Order: sequence, then C-alpha cells, then structure tokens
Amino acid sequence: MDLALDAGISPKHLSFIETGRSRPSRQMVLHLAEQLQTPLRERNAMLIAAGFAPVYPERSLDAPDLAAARRAVDLVLKGHEPFPALAVDGRWNLIAANAAVGPFLVNEPELLTQPMNMLRMTLHPKGMAPRIINLTEWRVHILDRLRRQIDATADAGLKALYEELKGYPAPPAAVGVPHGQDLGGIAVPLRLRTEQGVLSFISTVTVFGTPTDVTLSELALETFFPADDFTAKALISLAAERQQGATAA
Repeated sequence: MDLALDAGISPKHLSFIETGRSRPSRQMVLHLAEQLQTPLRERNAMLIAAGFAPVYPERSLDAPDLAAARRAVDLVLKGHEPFPALAVDGRWNLIAANAAVGPFLVNEPELLTQPMNMLRMTLHPKGMAPRIINLTEWRVHILDRLRRQIDATADAGLKALYEELKGYPAPPAAVGVPHGQDLGGIAVPLRLRTEQGVLSFISTVTVFGTPTDVTLSELALETFFPADDFTAKALISLAAERQQGATAA
C-alpha cells in the first residue's frame, strides 16, 4: 500500500505488476525502482527481468568518460593527507588510496593480491586484526555494516565475503556481545597498534550524490580522522618523514 501511494499508482495496478498479470513499462520499472531506492546494479537487473535493456552503464574508473570523477576522487584522497583515506568499490576492493594509509596495510602476499579487499585486509588473522586493540568491537561493527549492505543489495559476492569474514578467528568476547558505540556507522573507533604507538581513528564514508553509472554508484570514499592528539601528531610526523624521504631521493 505504501509503495503504491509513493509511486502514485493504485494498489491494484501494483498488485498486477507484482503477480505478473500486468507487464510494466520501462518507465514504470524505473519509477518503482526509484521509489524503493534500489541500487543501480539491481535496477539494471529489474529492467532485464522485465524484458528491457539496462540503462545504467558500468565502466572502469579509468575509462575516459569517468576522468572527471577519477580526478575528484584523487583530489579528495590527496586533500585528506596527512590522514588516511581510501576509495573502494561496492565489494570493498581497493581502488585508490593516499600516501597516509601505511598503518592500515600489511606485507602479506595472500592479502595483497588484486583486487585487494580492505575488509579482508582488516579482519584476516594475517592482516590488521592482531594489531587492532578493540578487535571485538571493530569486528562486530564491520560485520554489521556488511550485513546491512547485503540486505540492501542482495549481492552474492558480498554474501560470500561476509561468510568468509565471519569464519575468521574472533576474540571469545566478540560472540554475541553488542559493541554499543555505533553512532550511525560513522563513529565506532578503530584503535590500532603501530610502531608509532596506539593510533585511534574515527571514519566517515562519502558516496556520489546522484550517480548515473553503476561504478560511481558503488564507489565509496572512506576518510579516517585522528580521534586524539597523539594520533594527529604521529600522522603529521609520518607525513614529514615521507616528504623528507621524497626530497632526499
């Protein structure tokens, strides 16, 4: 009933579409998908199921038509230095990162193969997991966020990734214990043990507002901010060291 009202059609007409008694037009499929806030990839699938050609292209971010978008991504990543920032696709594969992401990476060939998946890098026992002080909390946060993404997209690749991550070893306290600090998915802290000491971060996720390309619609920029003065000073110091090294080279 609510969908019919939002779409401006009668409940009977919507029922006929849902049961296959009425074949929707291409415009109606897109209209209903818009009301449901369906991701672009799934809108293409809906169109194909209804007998129409998909309308949203899916191109590599390196494609000439997306050059402006790629420049925007690079500007955001570079502009966020000396703090870490990265760009990932809809399955959390790394697309680009700035020079400050060093504390998040590990020299483990199994995890560096392309495409490099940042959720795998984070929770894998050979990845960041042993260095995450609040692994219990962070693991629950990551799995919750991925579960919500699966609910919204029904993506088979994300489902497989979720099962893989859930199967990684977890601290005993992580089982069934709510983390309790999730403020809309943007304020769960990440506390990471590094050579500089314990670095604490909060992160925000940015997406394109009105994308018309599947690739852009699934692209997310995650920017990490220092959660305390010690982390801010450590990151600024690391950036200065990188600059000195680049100058010396």
